[in-house]
Amino acid sequence: MTIRKTLLSSVAALGVLLGASAAAAQASGPGDAQRITPDARSALTGGLTDAGEAASGIVLEHTLGKPEGFVDPDIGFSPPTSQAEGQALMARARGNPNFSPLGMANTDMALSNGKLFVGNFNGFNAYDLTTGGAPQLVMSVVCPGGQGDVSVRGNLLFMSVEEGRGQLDCGTATSTEEVNPTRFRGVRIFDISDLNAPRQIAAIQTCRGSHTHTLVPHPTDANILYVYGQGTSSVRKTDELAICTDGQPDSNPETALFSIDVIKVELDRPQDAAIVNRPRIFADVTTGRVAGLWRGGRAGVASQNTAQTNQCHDITVFPEIGLAGGACSGNGILLDISDPEHPARVSDIFDPDMAYWHSATFNNAGTSVVFTDEWGGGIGARCRAEDPATWGANMIATIDNRTLTGRSFHKLPSAQGATENCVAHNGNIIPVPGRDLMVQAWYQGGISIMDFSDPARPVEVAYFDRGPISAERLYVGGSWSAYWLNGRIYSSEIARGLDVLRLAPNDHLSAAEIAAAESVMAAEINPQLQTRVTWADSPDVAQSYLDQLGRASALEADVATRAGEVVTGWRGGRVDKRAASRLAQTLRAGAEKAQPVQRGRINALADLFGRISA
Repeated sequence: MTIRKTLLSSVAALGVLLGASAAAAQASGPGDAQRITPDARSALTGGLTDAGEAASGIVLEHTLGKPEGFVDPDIGFSPPTSQAEGQALMARARGNPNFSPLGMANTDMALSNGKLFVGNFNGFNAYDLTTGGAPQLVMSVVCPGGQGDVSVRGNLLFMSVEEGRGQLDCGTATSTEEVNPTRFRGVRIFDISDLNAPRQIAAIQTCRGSHTHTLVPHPTDANILYVYGQGTSSVRKTDELAICTDGQPDSNPETALFSIDVIKVELDRPQDAAIVNRPRIFADVTTGRVAGLWRGGRAGVASQNTAQTNQCHDITVFPEIGLAGGACSGNGILLDISDPEHPARVSDIFDPDMAYWHSATFNNAGTSVVFTDEWGGGIGARCRAEDPATWGANMIATIDNRTLTGRSFHKLPSAQGATENCVAHNGNIIPVPGRDLMVQAWYQGGISIMDFSDPARPVEVAYFDRGPISAERLYVGGSWSAYWLNGRIYSSEIARGLDVLRLAPNDHLSAAEIAAAESVMAAEINPQLQTRVTWADSPDVAQSYLDQLGRASALEADVATRAGEVVTGWRGGRVDKRAASRLAQTLRAGAEKAQPVQRGRINALADLFGRISA
């Protein structure tokens, strides 16, 4: 959420909040072929606990309210809509150094060994997912400082802290002084081996705090883990942390801007974790100029007012391909992480319709990446019918020879209301063989699943949405992160709590595709760390390819029938190996005539039939 600067708890930053609210009225820019139109989601009744719901292809199984200590006594944060409201908010901040507009908001999630860890601006909670029913709360840790994004590796939990109210001891005894020796902004490390007694064992201070962070495994040493820290807030005073200075690099070459933090963690001594590099990943590759990418501002009359590239909001690593995708304010970038202590930029991309490059998600093949644009910082209504379809959307880029090329935009297709904060936010890949599906949070726009198998023609295939928290006034809420985690979708709802959802067949998603996705399990799943998925040969995987090819009418009727008969027999316990072998040959022979997306599916099905016929 790029309200980030406003959450430092400084009075000056609250002025940015007011400006962000006023920006909701800016003129619309150019759209594309996609049209944002009303549908079943557009007129849902409002309410914090009783809002109307609409869904297609997604079923809500469980909703859990927030635990004690994480409930906002008010409805939540409502951005100021007038000068008087802005001044009142600033006065409230002056009188209370612990004040944070989103002080009880749920944030990012991680999964480890059957436990779901949910971050919050006030700490984090853990839920047991192994009971067979609704998740069971097993741990709550109050530790203010926001955003509270979490990751887990074994018995270690990592937590991002950015706000000025954060304290080394997780306490609330803050100070209004600019320099505070007990202030903490950076990455905390907790020992969670005993869920009844979690312990903070390290606290790595950084210059801009940690808005988000990324776990990066060492390619050969299992005892070494790197953490990329993404700081997006202001630079702290040198008197508070000696390594920190502010300013543009032309006047201050040592500025803490224009870099990320690389933290090295030896897993047998995590208490000694420390920053080992602050690489200049935005530097001009020819001249070495530190500020080598987008300088900020507008690229044209109708373009977005785009942020300067002096930070990354998210960096998503994909170790199997040796690359990371960086969503870095004014640019999307590609990093070589073969030496994770020294990441190096190999490609970058700019687009005038992107206001703030927020997050990156690769497809399973590593040939495409989805960049999100958090236009308005996550606190504005940006999915109205009159808003541009290319602003606050997903931008899908392809990767060829380690070079990024933008291909298309995709935005939530449902027109949302003026009291619903809505823009592209966090999601991950649903492991359906033969397709690139991404489940994604859109704040109060709900949860949407996008098919970007053809990066030039992305389309929504399923959704779940609630009405606004209030029909009269915008209160910040909705899904912060929506992730596919071992067979279910988990959504951290900013204001309401935790949702658990499952997929259901519809015209765009078959029962076999869902079953194939549900068969993929992982012990740990962390945000911004992708691992390549493989599927065991099964009738559901084969049927998934057949269902996809059937939707596209990509197989001759006779071939489709014969293939269906083989899959049916296999499901019944008998594989016709001769028929499977013949089909493999027939499919390979016809694959070259198909369009690229269908060709990949045909070849995958042919290979599968070849394996089961051996």
